[in-house]
Amino acid sequence: MSKELIDFLKEFLLEERYRNFQQVLSNRTNYINIVLEDIYQSQNASAVLRTADCFGIQTVHIIENKHSFQINPDVTLGSSKWLNLNKYSLQSDNTKNALNDLKASGYRIIATVPNKDCTELDNFDLKKGKVALFFGTELTGLSDEVINKADEFLKIPMVGFTESFNISVSAAIILYELTRKLRLSDINWQLSDEEKDIILLEWLKQTLRKPELLIKKFYQRK
Repeated sequence: MSKELIDFLKEFLLEERYRNFQQVLSNRTNYINIVLEDIYQSQNASAVLRTADCFGIQTVHIIENKHSFQINPDVTLGSSKWLNLNKYSLQSDNTKNALNDLKASGYRIIATVPNKDCTELDNFDLKKGKVALFFGTELTGLSDEVINKADEFLKIPMVGFTESFNISVSAAIILYELTRKLRLSDINWQLSDEEKDIILLEWLKQTLRKPELLIKKFYQRK
């Protein structure tokens, strides 16, 4: 039914716009997910969403424990509406729930923190399986819960006095390198047809004027 609805709705969209949707979807991936834990700096957090869209990352998980996540529209430039944003904010231990969900979905938990056991970005092995990249606040970093349950630790090689980049720069560097490697690999990293249909339908709803009326018209015809 979703394919029929997509075929119906796309008739109300410029053909060039629809082709652009298809092109972008062909480069989207859920092989890599981003997880933002308790990020409260709206400018940096919003920049990560923009970076995710630019590099074809479809899903970002947002953990809200002490702080709520605020999107800065001047930074995201609308990029957030093209992403799947999964929020964990309703439980007493949102980090634990996010970790459990991602592990159950087959993701490796990758903590992006300096650590003696860290793998440098150049040497990170994507072929070992899907990855969920965890980023924490610039002040306190990731929680002990993430550190203790991480499958691997990832760091960006640096040669200066400063120990780390800010979160938006770190995310941009890591995503550039990993998505580049992913697209050059023989890994099956692209979205499934079912995933593409679900996302495409949401994009059509967000783009068309009064989509609820068009959908009602579609079902009336059925």
